[in-house]
Amino acid sequence: MAKEDRGFASMDRAKQREIASKGGKAAHQKGTAHEWTSEEARDAGRKGGLASHKRRREQMMTGGGGGEGRSDMATDRTDTFEAGGREPSTPE
Repeated sequence: MAKEDRGFASMDRAKQREIASKGGKAAHQKGTAHEWTSEEARDAGRKGGLASHKRRREQMMTGGGGGEGRSDMATDRTDTFEAGGREPSTPE
């Protein structure tokens, strides 16, 4: 039996979300749910950003890009607009 065929992994996303929601509501009613302070949330976000940055930097150093970044998908628009963001003038 494959791991994907058991428990949460075998359920559709809506069913997983429904069960998880019930667990969260029960924990809040019981008083055991963790409620984040803005300082805790800020710290967690900072740690996540640092970890992501470190992982990307390591991938770049080993040559394993691993995906497309925003700059890879950006379109070069230098031929469309002149400096200052104006459209180039066309002779009539």
